Amino acid sequence: MFILNPDPYYLPCYRIGPFRTEDLSRNNGFVNSDLFDDFLRERFGDKRLCYTYNGRQAIDIALSYYDLRRDDVITILTTTGNYYISSCVTSVIERYCRWSRELNEHTKVIFVNHEFGYPLTGISQLRELGLPIIEDCASSFFSFDQNRHIGEIGDFVIYSFPKMFPLQFGGLLVSNKYPLGQSSLIDTSKLKYLKNVLSNYIQQKEDLIAARIRNYIFLAECFRNMGFSERFELQQGVVPGVFMFKTEGHDVNLPELKKHFWAHGIQCSVFYGEDAFFIPAHQALDEQDMLYFRDVMLSFLNLRI
Repeated sequence: MFILNPDPYYLPCYRIGPFRTEDLSRNNGFVNSDLFDDFLRERFGDKRLCYTYNGRQAIDIALSYYDLRRDDVITILTTTGNYYISSCVTSVIERYCRWSRELNEHTKVIFVNHEFGYPLTGISQLRELGLPIIEDCASSFFSFDQNRHIGEIGDFVIYSFPKMFPLQFGGLLVSNKYPLGQSSLIDTSKLKYLKNVLSNYIQQKEDLIAARIRNYIFLAECFRNMGFSERFELQQGVVPGVFMFKTEGHDVNLPELKKHFWAHGIQCSVFYGEDAFFIPAHQALDEQDMLYFRDVMLSFLNLRI
């Protein structure tokens, strides 16, 4: 059985990303390795790369290459077309100019967000507009689309390691066009640590991907049995960043559901603009963890009744 509504001092901690407390000691024990650098060379060839502390810093560097003025607009396009967009993105853009969810005469840069591991379809057609493109692949490190265009169209591509690996920091900026002044903005000791951890986990790449897909399918079945369907259809090439389910027709108070999941130690969010909600689905979860998520949802539904 699972203890629901526990004393808040004894809550579990499930994050959207796979980092757990025990990873502190595990990561610290990895031996020095450059295997991740080898992986990057094989994957990106002679493209310019820069390690950053996080995805936000990578976005900031990319934007600095454009002569943006306060009245200019960066148009944000997302996989779903929903207006939901993280403030991690918009807060950085606002340092430079305005942002919009639609193309207009003031658009100077197109910012493509491949949401939750799902590539935006038809991205290659955006090049016909003749505007610079930045691709946000923060949650899509291993995902690819049918034509393998994801990460290949933009002037810059953004990645965030903690969304895919059990890490507390780390991002990557890939330039398909411009030279980068530095290969890293991370201090030497932290960069060494980052590479050691990534080198260990990149050897488990196939297992990591398989575990995320397996967990997504397991959660989809659990929530389907409660009458909820997944928001995204799992497609070939997609490595999901979260499990998102639809709640339309179920009279679910999504803000209260968010409070309920957080009160049980589960990081989550409403997919604002839709009747949808997302929870973790990463590779560090086992079936008992996901059954706990199921029971937390069932307890909310029972409370509503």
